[in-house]
Amino acid sequence: MFKFEKLDVWHEAIDFSDRIYRLTRSFPADERFGLTQQMRRSAVSIAANIAEGSSRSSSTDFARFVEIAYGSLMETVSHAAIAKRQTFLPDADYQELYDQAEKLGRMLTGLKKSLKPQ
Repeated sequence: MFKFEKLDVWHEAIDFSDRIYRLTRSFPADERFGLTQQMRRSAVSIAANIAEGSSRSSSTDFARFVEIAYGSLMETVSHAAIAKRQTFLPDADYQELYDQAEKLGRMLTGLKKSLKPQ
């Protein structure tokens, strides 16, 4: 088992990506190379950066990747807001996604704080 696979935050990021994939399946076909792809890429980037950061030799480097993962989370939330405004994403789905994003954000912040030198 790899180090990142032991992290609850990585599992939560994978769950978040799964949700994004499920929700974007119903987006209009003409958004396939637009908002759909952007949301999927930014969501997948969250877990990928946690995994990549965990392989770094210092906790400072790992913390930087966690920071990048947090940025990808914020990007995904922004895309979701646009999808909601365009009526691609129903209010209830948006709210569930938003709530999950808040939880994941707290987890990423906690991980980053734990990696900071004392």
